[in-house]
Amino acid sequence: MVYAVIMAGGKGTRFWPKSTEDKPKQFLNLFGEKTMLQNTVERVSKYIPRERNIIVTNQQYVSLVQEQLPDLPEDNIIGEPVGRNTAPCIAAAAALLEKKSPDATMVVLPADHFIQDRERFLSILQSATSQAEAGENLVTIGIRPTRPETGYGYIQFDKDKQEGVEGNPVHKVKNFTEKPDIDKAREFLDAGEYLWNSGMFVWKASTILKQIEQHLPDIHKEVEQLKEGLNDDQQSAINTFYHNCPSISIDYGVMEKADTVYVIPGSFGWNDVGSWNAVHELEEKDRNGNAVNANLALLHNAHDNYVFSESDRVIALVGIEQAAVVETEKAILVCNINQAQGVKDVVNALRKNKDLEDYL
Repeated sequence: MVYAVIMAGGKGTRFWPKSTEDKPKQFLNLFGEKTMLQNTVERVSKYIPRERNIIVTNQQYVSLVQEQLPDLPEDNIIGEPVGRNTAPCIAAAAALLEKKSPDATMVVLPADHFIQDRERFLSILQSATSQAEAGENLVTIGIRPTRPETGYGYIQFDKDKQEGVEGNPVHKVKNFTEKPDIDKAREFLDAGEYLWNSGMFVWKASTILKQIEQHLPDIHKEVEQLKEGLNDDQQSAINTFYHNCPSISIDYGVMEKADTVYVIPGSFGWNDVGSWNAVHELEEKDRNGNAVNANLALLHNAHDNYVFSESDRVIALVGIEQAAVVETEKAILVCNINQAQGVKDVVNALRKNKDLEDYL
């Protein structure tokens, strides 16, 4: 039986001031009427019914998940007491799924991605599921690069070892590579054997737990304790598990070390929505390249800007190019849209000043 495990615990610092510590970006409706979390659940609903979704989030956001997904069973929500990166997150979900369904297959998805072609995406998920269930295989989905991007990790695949699974090519993975510099990114693009690492995975719960036992024995030890505790008090067992686990990513902890790792290349209008620049790219624009999401905005001799406002104030831009202007009740952000990743530095500065904590 196939389950979706949706990781929804991030803080969304690059989307300040719209994204706050009380309500980060995965709970916002950046595109359309539904939030990013709701869109993620809906995106796979033709393949995975809602009752087979497991949401892993920060403990403080459990009520937000319940509010946005009111028909989700309460014990399908894992509330993390502390952040421990993706390996403990996936281990906890796998333990919970083994309890629910010993033969469960996990489709692991971040809650904050944008995907345009849902049918194509579901086709690839089905192929990934078949590959995962054909043996003790770890399957990831790689995105075909369209530019020399330095903001993503890369997956190198074996072009000579290709299988066809339900109409989609499946390749053996050779290496995982960290975010490259621009020269190396150009090399990767030209080589034709590298994909962007999307952070989406498919495997049987039993398979990933075996790999964790082999490569992450400290986490495996805590998983065994967690399994016993789930029969008594689920939240208490989860709290103990997280507090005792090291912080490590599943990529570094397992994927880079395992032997049976496969990748399916994907082209389905994917964007990881990592900054206001990404929102600008995805929004509808006027003839001057401006994307406006505001009640009242006047732009004169302005090009390639993004404007967001929740107020009734007039936002006017004159002679401005490539800027992000984001206004909320508490704050106004103005930045070069190509440097929008630096918004996280503003958030870090606010955290260091106790007098400014209310603006987070």
